[in-house]
Amino acid sequence: MTLELLKQAERKTIGSKQTMKGVCSGRVANVFLASDADDHVIKPLQQICDEKAIPYLMVENMLTLGKACGIRIGAAAAGIVKETV
Repeated sequence: MTLELLKQAERKTIGSKQTMKGVCSGRVANVFLASDADDHVIKPLQQICDEKAIPYLMVENMLTLGKACGIRIGAAAAGIVKETV
């Protein structure tokens, strides 16, 4: 899993709240977390990803993650939304 997957994804969640909702509802296949985000923001996401066996990747920083999502500001978390059939 690489950041390139997130850049190319058609549907994604951006931000910790939106990503958490996606993980809890089972809509997110992969999660990306910024290493420099506050622990109280990313730790709950790491825990639920571990519980639900959803792979996650730690990204260098929030700005890098934001750019990969196509936004000009940093993001603490992002996820790739599963393809629906």
